[in-house]
Amino acid sequence: MATALIILAAGKGTRMQSDLPKVLHQIAGAPMLVHALKAGASLSPERTVVVAGHGADAVAKAAQDWDETIEIALQTEQNGTAHAVQQAQTALTDFDGDAIVIFGDTPFIRPETLEAMTAARKTHDIVVLGFEAADPGRYGRLVQNGDQLEKIVEFKDANDQERAITLCNSGVISANLPALFDLIDQVKNDNAAEEYYLTDIIGIARAQGLSATVVTCDEAETLGINSRAELSNAETLFQARARSEALENGVTLQAADTVYFAHDTVIGRDSFIEPNVVFGPGVTIESSATIRAFSHLEDCHVSRGASVGPYARLRPGTELAENTKVGNFVEIKNATVAEGAKVNHLTYIGDATIGEKANVGAGTVTCNYDGVFKHHTDIGANAFIGSGTMLVAPVRVGHDAMTGSGSVITEDVPDNALGLGRTRQVNKDGFAKKLFDMLKARKAKQQKGH
Repeated sequence: MATALIILAAGKGTRMQSDLPKVLHQIAGAPMLVHALKAGASLSPERTVVVAGHGADAVAKAAQDWDETIEIALQTEQNGTAHAVQQAQTALTDFDGDAIVIFGDTPFIRPETLEAMTAARKTHDIVVLGFEAADPGRYGRLVQNGDQLEKIVEFKDANDQERAITLCNSGVISANLPALFDLIDQVKNDNAAEEYYLTDIIGIARAQGLSATVVTCDEAETLGINSRAELSNAETLFQARARSEALENGVTLQAADTVYFAHDTVIGRDSFIEPNVVFGPGVTIESSATIRAFSHLEDCHVSRGASVGPYARLRPGTELAENTKVGNFVEIKNATVAEGAKVNHLTYIGDATIGEKANVGAGTVTCNYDGVFKHHTDIGANAFIGSGTMLVAPVRVGHDAMTGSGSVITEDVPDNALGLGRTRQVNKDGFAKKLFDMLKARKAKQQKGH
């Protein structure tokens, strides 16, 4: 059965105290909305509709940056969850299949849970995701009769007996799409909040002889984010899960609690991650690599056997081949470092290609930016770049070539050649003492004047 995914993302999130729409606040380097989209994508939906409201343009951009085929529906007035889902009807007029409704501020629902809901749809008309709450609080309650879900009662409208129920509603619902919209058309707003509740479709469906059931999940999966404190707790939860998964997959985390992952970090088995490493979005680390302490990586690829850090920064577009070495206080951006090459100390490499087994000495800078354009530096295989070399791009240092320490290289260095770009040194006898005496006298005069 074909599936349509409807994601509700129209809320303002007043408790966030932010101009940014609630679903765009980030967890592990990605908006909450993207986490929800990733979970829903596991179902391979034929259509995805995001219902936006507050900050709709920004929400739409975030969704379509992730997947340009996503459709956007607008909820201009906040009249409840049933009303929100109803806004997707126009976009899905021609769709005849199942729908699953999830929330853009509920980022931790596992693909396995959504798949379980899809399986339950084979035997029931409506499937609701529920959870046993440690503290039911103000959650809606799921009222069951055997395996049949009879109704969902919002806390505001529940009696004492219903409030004693600990099986709570997550808000996630799956049903046949045309049937879902038909049921929503029958929802009334005669409740304490005067809103159109999506949950009311259960009672309407049961009255029409349709079946409904509950699939349960761990309470942590249903965590909704409504405040900065909850956002912080969600980040903590994500990081704990990511660390646990990395350890289970054969990655060594020397001080696991100090390593931070992005939503899409990939690390191969037998890699060794030292303390205080931060992975930004878009990082892939192959097997048996070492990332040493206090390094920061973003949108880069580190191949098998490579070593990075300590105190290294790999910026977007960095590609390290096998058995490369990037050392302390090295920054690399938009550059390819070929197999066996070394960039070990206090160096900036930007917009460059470094050949196999080349060695880049301490204090080297690729001077890649002229204030308007970026220019490329090409360092050949087996080249040796002397310490303190300024490579003024565009420039090429050939295979097996060398630059002298302290050189400013403004022209290409041919293969096998030595490039020198220094001014001639001149020593002036006794001048240092004269200069210091003059400066000290000037300082003394200034101090006496005060």
